[in-house]
Amino acid sequence: MKKAILSLLAGCTLFTLFGCNNRGDTEMVQPTQIEELKPMQQSWRGVLPCADCEGIETSLFLEKDGSWVMNQRYQGGKGPVVFGSYGSWARTADKLILTDTQGKKTWFRAKGDALEMLDREGNPIHSQLNYTLQPVNASLPATPMAMRGMYRYMADAAVFTDCATGKQVAVASNAQLERDYAVARGTESKPILLMVEGHFAFEPNPDTGAPQKVLVINKKGRFSANKNCDD
Repeated sequence: MKKAILSLLAGCTLFTLFGCNNRGDTEMVQPTQIEELKPMQQSWRGVLPCADCEGIETSLFLEKDGSWVMNQRYQGGKGPVVFGSYGSWARTADKLILTDTQGKKTWFRAKGDALEMLDREGNPIHSQLNYTLQPVNASLPATPMAMRGMYRYMADAAVFTDCATGKQVAVASNAQLERDYAVARGTESKPILLMVEGHFAFEPNPDTGAPQKVLVINKKGRFSANKNCDD
């Protein structure tokens, strides 16, 4: 009985999360008897099939602001074994669509409280292999990801507006990056295009203490003055 109740609650959470990020060309589905949840991270994990390795341990994290992060660890393969990616998500009435920073789409559908991966056309995969991610309670991965966006530092706070998703996120304190930005902007206080490797994490807001999503820089970035996301 307890397991059934937990499964129902997880399914309701997933449904509510999907309902918060509709696009203009998708069908609007509103939950009726479900209490609105506070903004929270949703995460799933599973081992997906791999053509040339033992399997791909895949972790997916969805945010209510319409962003996602995926971490994939290739088991028993050659070369780099861990990759991170991120982007924006949207939904139709019954499907979840992930679009990464290169425009590539990945499709899922809800299967109870789990997510089932679909093929490249958004159709079910008919196979005996596992294509399902199960809900887990996990932290955002620290795998570095290549990012490109507009960086600005002002009033002791830095923000990064991602070129691919348009999402704005606070930047974790990084003295070297702040010095490099000061050199790149010269006498003008304006956003500067930044190419960098980093990952997302949750840190306490310096003013309120509440958890906030931040960009953590993994490697020294490169500023390009007088350029923007369209260049």
